[in-house]
Amino acid sequence: MNATPSLILSARDCRRIEALLASPQGEASPVAAALEAELLRGDVREPADLPADLVTMNSEVICRDESSGAERRLRLVYPDQADAAAGKVSVLAPVGAALLGLRVGQSIDWPLPGGRSARLTVTAVPYQPEAAGLAE
Repeated sequence: MNATPSLILSARDCRRIEALLASPQGEASPVAAALEAELLRGDVREPADLPADLVTMNSEVICRDESSGAERRLRLVYPDQADAAAGKVSVLAPVGAALLGLRVGQSIDWPLPGGRSARLTVTAVPYQPEAAGLAE
């Protein structure tokens, strides 16, 4: 089993996610406890101090499925913006919570239906609000 990757988080994202987790929407999520643990173990930095290849909220990320080689383009969003058909993944979804704070080259295991999982590697972060100088 691989070691848990190091985790860098935006201070702004942490504040927003903590508020989300304290809300009824966050409390009802089965992923909430795992996400809260991720926030506690992360290296929290101000947005201006984040590396450009880091997955933050509202980032667009390209991941490669290591078993098939297929690439997926996802945007990490808050639950009210989630839209699987458009590739918008909620931070309260297992893959969304796992992607938060990863950098290009790091991998996660993505749970699939039927108890299987896929290993996804972050290959690019074409858009990150902090790197673009935008506060989303």
